[in-house]
Amino acid sequence: MLPMPYEYLTTRREGPIEYLTLNRPEVRNAFNDQVIGEITEWAARLGDRSRDVRAVVLAGAGPVFCAGADVAWMSKMIHYTEEENLRDAMAMARMFASLDELPVPLIGRIQGAALGGGAGLAAVCDIAIADDRAVFGFTEVKLGILPAVISPFALAKIGRSAARELLVTGARFSAARAREIGLVHAVVPSAELDATVAQYVRDILTGGPESIAAVKALIRTIWSRSSEETTALTASVAARCRISAEGQEGMKAFLEKRKPSWSG
Repeated sequence: MLPMPYEYLTTRREGPIEYLTLNRPEVRNAFNDQVIGEITEWAARLGDRSRDVRAVVLAGAGPVFCAGADVAWMSKMIHYTEEENLRDAMAMARMFASLDELPVPLIGRIQGAALGGGAGLAAVCDIAIADDRAVFGFTEVKLGILPAVISPFALAKIGRSAARELLVTGARFSAARAREIGLVHAVVPSAELDATVAQYVRDILTGGPESIAAVKALIRTIWSRSSEETTALTASVAARCRISAEGQEGMKAFLEKRKPSWSG
């Protein structure tokens, strides 16, 4: 099957390995509604042909993995009604769920920064490898909004204690801290990123593909509530927060390059 043409993603196959790259380096691979739609479509297509794929490597073009929400997208979002925000947040929640539920291992190759939704991408990766200078952050509260749709995946990855610190403060943190809390699994110099990814790929190829798919499903089942249960809940919370006075002020301040009214 020929690769699907996307505007903001690139894909390629090398044997049984699929490489998926966010391809908006000019905006640090930030999300917008089209990126979200393309990733969701890609995940659905992969599910239909997953017998031919043994692992997926997720990367970002250029110096940054993913810097979160695109400024132009936020400029539109700030004028959305609650209903429009709910539809928008549901699309993003479904995108993360579709990545989380891939039947094959998802390996994150993370360089530069993974902020906001970019940190959410790290959270849905089965295996995440970061360059030792990478910076992470669940930064949404800095904008007066919530990391609602990524919260189930962040909690599953880093646990409640680290989440209570990092989701509440919105603080940026190092790759070393990300490894300490389980958000990533290996931290290496940038020159060793690809070799480390390749080693994990080799390890995956020694396992039975059906047993790997089954153990991924088992982990989801026994961990906590399903993504179906959390998707609508978290999207609703995100939509209400975006249209709140504080959410509007935070996003406007970000877009206007000023401090929000609550910043001391």
